[in-house]
Amino acid sequence: MAQRILSGVQPTGNLHLGNYLGAIRNWVETQQEYDNFFCVVDLHAITVPHDPKTLAQDTYTIAALYLACGIDLSYSTIFVQSHVSAHSELAWLLNCITPLNWLERMIQFKEKAVKQGDNVSAGLLDYPVLMASDILLYEADKVPVGEDQKQHLELTRNIAQRTNDQFGKKDQPVFKLPDPLIRNEGARVMSLLDGTKKMSKSDPSEMSRINLLDSPDDIKKKIKRCKTDPVKGLSFDDPERPECDNLLTLYMLLSGKTKKAVAEECQDMGWGQFKPLLTDAAVETLRPIQEKYQQLMTEKGYLDSILKEGQEKASAIAQQTLSRVKDALGYLPRF
Repeated sequence: MAQRILSGVQPTGNLHLGNYLGAIRNWVETQQEYDNFFCVVDLHAITVPHDPKTLAQDTYTIAALYLACGIDLSYSTIFVQSHVSAHSELAWLLNCITPLNWLERMIQFKEKAVKQGDNVSAGLLDYPVLMASDILLYEADKVPVGEDQKQHLELTRNIAQRTNDQFGKKDQPVFKLPDPLIRNEGARVMSLLDGTKKMSKSDPSEMSRINLLDSPDDIKKKIKRCKTDPVKGLSFDDPERPECDNLLTLYMLLSGKTKKAVAEECQDMGWGQFKPLLTDAAVETLRPIQEKYQQLMTEKGYLDSILKEGQEKASAIAQQTLSRVKDALGYLPRF
């Protein structure tokens, strides 16, 4: 039986090249090897201030982009997190098992809490427990994560082990412990405005990222204005030139060329010669995705049927896990 993978994307802001090259494209390339569950994590989306007028539409957008990027329903299940009530219910049970100090030391919470000040919600602190619930409900063998999410997966394993130790039996653990699935190449695509910072949906500047739905003109404008340096000749892995390394890596990933081929092609180039190459590679990579997306968004009935089927399949598995956990914790079964 194929190993199971669970991953998800929040329906907030636009998906960008960092999301695609660091995660989604990898899912597409390896999906035939696994039993995949890809979730639109709309419960996570409200851990920070959100616009209720756009949440549902943004959820459709992520689901359509999954499909447009190449997620194949023959190997993968797509569903919406809030459509499966077991996510919220298991999160509460795990809250009562997870020590508070485990959450307080999470790096992402500390970083986001500084930005939000007095507006920090309990949900933001508790985000990793909900993430643990997402993963553990489906008995995921592997979880594709970037370097910034490794700490959350480690916490998931710690919560699972703590639950097993306290409530499981020696030959009958409550939870399976998931492993990270990390692909180094392209795992961190950096900002167009700062080669030392990860490309992010939360960056206030649209110029920092190329969104999957950006027009060719927008892509050209963003690459034209992205941060570079005055050095002639382009090369990888120079710590003094983070923007150069980032843009060359982007070109390598988008063009499908090897690192060696890109290094040889670009070693004598100036930025004025290189940027049109990067622009063309980005436009051509995104063109088929955008065309498929536009088609899917005119077929809401089809999207609804996919999400309904995904909900039913995900719920069946999640409820089995939830029942096992509640039994281990000593709850009276439902009548």
